[in-house]
Amino acid sequence: MNFIRGVIGGQPAGAQPSGVETIQKLCDRVASSTLLEDRRDAVRALKSLSKKYRMEVGTQAMEHLIRILQTDRSDSEILGYALDTLYNIICNDEDEEQGISTNQKQDDIGSQFTERFIQEPENVTLLLSLLEEFDFHVRWPGVKLLTALLKCQCTQLQGVILVSPMGVSRLMDLLADSREVIRNDGLLLLQQLTKGNAAIQKIVAFENAFERLLDIMAEEGSSDGGIVVEDCLLLLLTLLKNNSSNQNFFKEGSYIQRMKPWFEVGDDNSGWSAQKVTNLHLMLQRALTFMKVCQKTMFQCGLLQQLCTILMATGVPADILTETINTVSEVIRGSQVNQDYFASVNAPSNPPRPAIVVLLMSMVNERQPFVLRCAVLYCFQCFLYKNQKGQSEIVATLLPSTIDANSISAGQLLCGGLFSADSLSNWCAAVALGHALQDNLTQKEQLLRVQLATSLGKPPVSLLQQCTNILSQGDKLSRRGSRVQARVGLLMLLCTWMSNCPIAVTHFLHNQDNVPFLTAQISENLGEDERLVQGLCALLLGICIYYNDNSLENYTREKLKQLVEKRIGKENFVEKLGFITKHELYSRAAQKPQPTFSTPEHMLFDHEFTRLVKELEGIITKAVHKSSEEEKKEEEVKKSLEQHDSIVTQYKELIREQDVQLNELKDQVALLTAHQEQMQTTITQQLSQIQQHKDQYNILKLKLGKDGVVSGQAEEAHENGLQLEEFTLLRDELEELRRQHAQLQTQVTEKDTLITSLVCAEGILEVEALREQVQNQEVEIANLHSDRQELQRRADTVEELRGLSEVKAALEKELASATSTVAILQAEKSRLQQDVSESKKEQDDLLMLLADQDQKILTLKHKLKDLGEMVEDEDDLDARDPSEEDEEEEEDDDE
Repeated sequence: MNFIRGVIGGQPAGAQPSGVETIQKLCDRVASSTLLEDRRDAVRALKSLSKKYRMEVGTQAMEHLIRILQTDRSDSEILGYALDTLYNIICNDEDEEQGISTNQKQDDIGSQFTERFIQEPENVTLLLSLLEEFDFHVRWPGVKLLTALLKCQCTQLQGVILVSPMGVSRLMDLLADSREVIRNDGLLLLQQLTKGNAAIQKIVAFENAFERLLDIMAEEGSSDGGIVVEDCLLLLLTLLKNNSSNQNFFKEGSYIQRMKPWFEVGDDNSGWSAQKVTNLHLMLQRALTFMKVCQKTMFQCGLLQQLCTILMATGVPADILTETINTVSEVIRGSQVNQDYFASVNAPSNPPRPAIVVLLMSMVNERQPFVLRCAVLYCFQCFLYKNQKGQSEIVATLLPSTIDANSISAGQLLCGGLFSADSLSNWCAAVALGHALQDNLTQKEQLLRVQLATSLGKPPVSLLQQCTNILSQGDKLSRRGSRVQARVGLLMLLCTWMSNCPIAVTHFLHNQDNVPFLTAQISENLGEDERLVQGLCALLLGICIYYNDNSLENYTREKLKQLVEKRIGKENFVEKLGFITKHELYSRAAQKPQPTFSTPEHMLFDHEFTRLVKELEGIITKAVHKSSEEEKKEEEVKKSLEQHDSIVTQYKELIREQDVQLNELKDQVALLTAHQEQMQTTITQQLSQIQQHKDQYNILKLKLGKDGVVSGQAEEAHENGLQLEEFTLLRDELEELRRQHAQLQTQVTEKDTLITSLVCAEGILEVEALREQVQNQEVEIANLHSDRQELQRRADTVEELRGLSEVKAALEKELASATSTVAILQAEKSRLQQDVSESKKEQDDLLMLLADQDQKILTLKHKLKDLGEMVEDEDDLDARDPSEEDEEEEEDDDE
């Protein structure tokens, strides 16, 4: 370079300047030159020296380079040189090919300069602003520099970017860049930025990252794409793993449906590139993120169908097949719809076979990879998890009525694996069959019907007996070669089968050799490898004691406990039982349902079986230590508690019935209130009509008075005629008034009868019935108090039942609630009585109003008589003599 030659040429003849001196002169030229071209040449020279003299350039030139970024924003070329130089200082690409010790030294240098750079947050803000420049020579070096800074000091830089205005948004714009190199390096930058920071992950997700990443993957060919697809998947995993907010956002944004094209594989699966295998691995891991929260969506969008297609396809690599099986397992676990669909999937064979059968064939095949067999076992467990329908279908394949000799069933494969020479197949088949019985008493009893033909000419034996026969044979074989794994699997199956199933316990005890075999196993002092077998035998014997229904005279619960005490010893028995939970592999299996074993030898415990051991260990320990008298007392207390529960249940039902009756009474009161309001409206209308008649009467009275004052003797005949006409009209109105009065009296009588019938026949009777029910409740409460005192007296005699105090408290709470309910009913009764009294009072008031009305009508009649009009009552008219009526008619004719 001319500038460097000029600097070197200025030295004395024969003297070569050192690198430090050259860098010092270049830094001086950058700081002091006024011409942009000189500064640009100096920065270009620093860039060329920064790889070889990384420490020297970083120490002397960093401040000058930062100043260039601040002052020379208009020149993209010098900005690019400065950014490249800073990148070489932070992370030199040539160091990646050197040894480990050199790399460690270079990493220390990068961290040192990174910390120096980010000491001033303004430097990071400056770098973020430079990323907005569209010029390739500025934007690309800026992306690489920020990525290198994040690799060296991720946490500190994340904090600075998080508080920087629009910091994350500027970085998200890199994914929209049309230049692939910037977009791809932007993906690497975002991977570093989002590591371990949930806040930045949320911001990136809400900046439409999912949409952009899925678009990029679709453009690159999904699973057939290159390294860019892998980078997108890694970023997706970072955004979604352990981040529930982003997971919900991804789910609600309908992005799960867009995952379906990822798992589309062609018919020709003979050639799988390494990149495609990696991409599909990451895609399956990505799908696993949503298994437990989006099982329904994955079925509806067809994603489960796509996964099953891969599962049944030929030519799929073993590792991809294993990961697919694990993914399908999580999709169907506990989801009845997905489990039913999985049961209907068939392999594309001739004839078609169910997918479950094909998978079980791989599980019991010792030539298959170990991880694949573990994945199939977990898939089978997930298919049966909380799926009683699936459990019944699996057990049905073992029953004589459903066996098809021309096809291979799941039950046949499980039995074949259970009795094969491969220990791992024995264990897997035993655990799988145990899951078909998990928490399902019906299938435990059904499995007792299974009969096996052991050899030609010998009668068949039950599956339960065959398992015990293999156990005893395995004990003999263990003297020569280790078969611990197979024996552990069979013992776990028997414990799962017989727990909470007295009929299975009776079948097991019916064989005279089984109990001596268990006692012999427990009492012997065997090696470290056999301790687990001893513990499981103790657990099985404890199940025979606790779930014993005493149907066999020789092996009742008390006799088995005596046998334990004499042959084994109670303390020794409990110690051997504790060997299970003390085993180092027990806690590992108890952590999660999926079996994750590093080697086949570590497959000893099943997750569901660890839950069963945790549930039974304390119960069996107490059952062994309790005497017969204590058991009798406990049974008595249990019966008393059951009786108490039945009393409480009856009382609750009584209260429930009373609530119904109370609601009916409320409805009746509401109906009476409505009738009362309707009657009040009728009375108001009648009063209004009476007032109208009064007004008409007053008008007539005024007219009559005025006409009497004004009339003279000359107009007497004419006035008499008018008065006669008016009197006629008045008589008609009076008749109408009488008729209306009669109608009102009839209506009042009907309403009175209705009120009386409703109140007396319904209200009072209901109140009396309610009073009788309340009295019955008080008697029952008194009886309940006496029962509680009796229970309290019994509870004092049983020291082990400390939990009885809690039952007593619950009983007192129930009594208090019942007393409160009685008080409410009594209050409701009082209110109903008050309503009846008020109705009677209103009826009396109505009668008073009608009496007043009659009095006013009578007064009106007297006034009419005073006016000279003959107004007679109906009784008077009826009592008159017919001759008198004829005389009055003759007088009228004379007039």
